[in-house]
Formats: sequence, structure tokens, C-alpha cells
Amino acid sequence: MTRAQPKLDFIPPAFNPGILRLVHLSLPILQRLRLQPWLPAGISKIETVNGETLVELFHQFQTGKIRLILAFRHCEVDDPLSGLYLFSRTIPQIARHQGISLKSPIHSHFMYDRGMTIWAGNWLGWLFAKIGGVPVHRGKNLDLQAIKKIRQLLIDGQFPLVVAPEGATNGHSEIVSPLEPGVAQLAFWCAEDLVKGSRVESVIVLPINIQYHYINPQWSKLDWLLCKLEKDCGLSAPGVKVTEKPEELHYKRLLRLGEYLLTEMEQFYRCFYHYNLPDLAANSPTQEENITIRLQNLLDISLQAGESYFGLQQKGNIIERCRRLEEAGWNYIYREERTKFNKLSPVQRGLRDWIAVEADLRMLHMRLVESFVAVKGNYIQEKPCFERFAETTLILFDAISRIKGTKNPRRPRLGWRKSQVTIGNPINISDRFSGYQKNRQGAKQAVAQLTQDLHKALEAMVI
Repeated sequence: MTRAQPKLDFIPPAFNPGILRLVHLSLPILQRLRLQPWLPAGISKIETVNGETLVELFHQFQTGKIRLILAFRHCEVDDPLSGLYLFSRTIPQIARHQGISLKSPIHSHFMYDRGMTIWAGNWLGWLFAKIGGVPVHRGKNLDLQAIKKIRQLLIDGQFPLVVAPEGATNGHSEIVSPLEPGVAQLAFWCAEDLVKGSRVESVIVLPINIQYHYINPQWSKLDWLLCKLEKDCGLSAPGVKVTEKPEELHYKRLLRLGEYLLTEMEQFYRCFYHYNLPDLAANSPTQEENITIRLQNLLDISLQAGESYFGLQQKGNIIERCRRLEEAGWNYIYREERTKFNKLSPVQRGLRDWIAVEADLRMLHMRLVESFVAVKGNYIQEKPCFERFAETTLILFDAISRIKGTKNPRRPRLGWRKSQVTIGNPINISDRFSGYQKNRQGAKQAVAQLTQDLHKALEAMVI
């Protein structure tokens, strides 16, 4: 980012069934072309568990008995492909098999981060609007335009609403990050709006998990990626014992990469940002625990480097701090409304450009933290499967790419994968509404309890 910009406009959803049909027709190609040119791979199979529950809920939604919020886990960028397949293929097939008549198209409205159009381009905002998406500023306490539109869609929308309760991807199929309270709050607002309108529909939140498995794990491709990362870090090729299994060898290599990156970044923040990072090597009983503690300290310091520039307080968990930093950066880059922005003098524009460049640089600290938000030192040790090796290595790839200057790195593919979509048990919000409407404290407790129950439900579906 080298220039200041006018404020980001709200992109109103303008659903177009013809555009959605084109997206559905192109889905098989999209599944197979999510790849790097030199390493072809993608999603070759999408399975659904307990799809009958979702079919029944769609039927109740379409017959006016319920309003429905689908709380999808969103662990990586390929998740929407699984969702589109679920709605366009799986649900219609199950419905026909059960003799349940559903109106076409089977689809959903959805919330997406307004910032996606910054790195992907304006075409993405146009496409998302045409298939029913609502843009949201993640860092704002109250994005009033988005909230108003979402509340209207919740009670009157043609489709259910999809929300990612974690708020952002974490790169891990088997780790559910702390949930943001947004899904719970939206559910209770929907119940509240229905009561005000003297309507009798129930409000249902349905947890849905997405998890990936490599069909034929190829350690040679993982070795290729590790060699690339080792070269980027200036590390020599490791010695290999004939008796070592791939899991043992690659685990040592990942630990070595992790140690190297931690040491380099700790020195970086000590020398150039003047932060004091303690030496924990002698106090940690295991190397994995040492890495976990050092990483958490490093993430905290990295966020402080951005927060100190923007004058932000250090409060909340890592995800909340990331969102506040992102919004602060946007406020420095995306300034006045377009009409006012176009009337700025060259000097005023120049000063704003200066600030925009510095804000963009300071946000890089937050982007680095986002890559490691769910990483822990013993993740692979707990279950040394190919999937966990691949996830951790790809997270290191993201971090190293950003350090090298690539803002939005394109991940290499490590083989064909299967996506498993698991439909959970419905949570009836209307049954909880009396506690929510008692008073402010009751509302706060109801939102917290629902968020906790939803987190447990998502974790229970991880296999």
C-alpha cells in the first residue's frame, strides 16, 4: 500500500440466481484448480456426515417454521468450495432420496470480511454481492450498515445465513479457535426481532464442521516444501539416518525451523523495537514447551509493536487484538468519504500517503501473528499424522513468505485431499430467549453460554 484511499463503501447484496448457477456449474473445475502450476492437487472428494439433519432444517426454513443460522468452521480458504458443494449437490441428492421437496436454489446468505476485496480485487466484492454475501468490517465494534442488513436478512432473507464463528481461519483442521460472540448475538437479535414482529418461527443455530484428510499422503512433497523453507532460512540439509521414519525426520526438521525462526524474530524485536524477550531455554522441561512459551511471548511482542504505533491498549485475546489493529490500520489508509477525499490538496494527499505507507507496514506485525494464532509446540507430537505435519509446514510457509515480502502468499499443494463436512445437532435459540431478555446481565450470560456451547459442539465433531 503506497497511497491513501477513500473510505471503503458498503457493498449491498444483490442476489442473482443466474450468477449463482454459473458458480455451481464451475464448482468441479474450481475444486481441481485450487493449485500451484508446478504442483497440481486439490479437493477430489467431498463427503457429508448427517446431511439428513440439514435437509430437514432447510425444509422447515422454506415452509416458514424456523429461521436458520449455519455456524460453519472456517479453518482455511478452500472451505467455501465444500459449502457450495454441500448446497448445490449433496443436499438436493439427500432430499430426493428422502422424498422431501425443496425449492431451488439451495443456498445461503453469508458474511465475509470487507478486507478480502483489498487483496483479491473489486471483482470479488461484485461476485459475493451477486451470490448473497454481506461485507463486514471485522475490527469495528459496530459495523452498523452490515448489522442492519444482516438482521433484515435473518428475519426476511430468502436463504439461511452462514457465519464463521471463529472470525478468521487458523490453518488447523483439528483445532477450534476461541469463538467470537457474533453468532450468538445475531441469533438472539433474530429471536428478538421476530418477537417484535409478532412472528412465531423458532431460531436455530446449526454447528457445521469441515475437516480435511490427504487421500494418499506423499512425504516427498512435504520434503520438497521443507527443503524450500530450509533454503529460505539458510539452513543446510539435515543428516538422515537410514533407520529414521518420515515422521521422525520431518519432526526434527520442523523443530529446527521453528527454533531458527523464533531466534531470528526475537533478535529482530530486541534490536529494532527495543523489547525485552526473556531467555526461557533453561526453564522449560521440553523443547516443545519451550517453543510454545517463546512463541506466545513473541506474538504478544509483535502485537505490541503495532499497538504502540496506533496508540491501542493491550486488552483482550490475540484474535481481538488482531482485529483492533486491522481496523486501526484501515482507518489510517482508508480516510475520508470519496467526495471529500477527491477535493484534498496535493500536500494533504501526500501526508495521507505517508501515513498509509507506515500504517501498512505496522499491520505486517499483525499479519505475522495471524499466521500463528492457533499454533502450539506439541500439536504434531500429540498426533504425528501427515495432516498435522502439512498444516504446520504450510503455516511456516505463510510466515516466511510474509517476512520475505509476499503480502498474500499462494500456498503450494501437498496432494489430493478429501473434505469431510459434518452436520451437528441443532441448537434452539428460542428455548434460551427468556433468559436473554431478562436484563442486560442476563443477555450477556446467554450470549456467553451459547458461544461456549457452540464451541463444544464444533470440537465434538473433530475426528
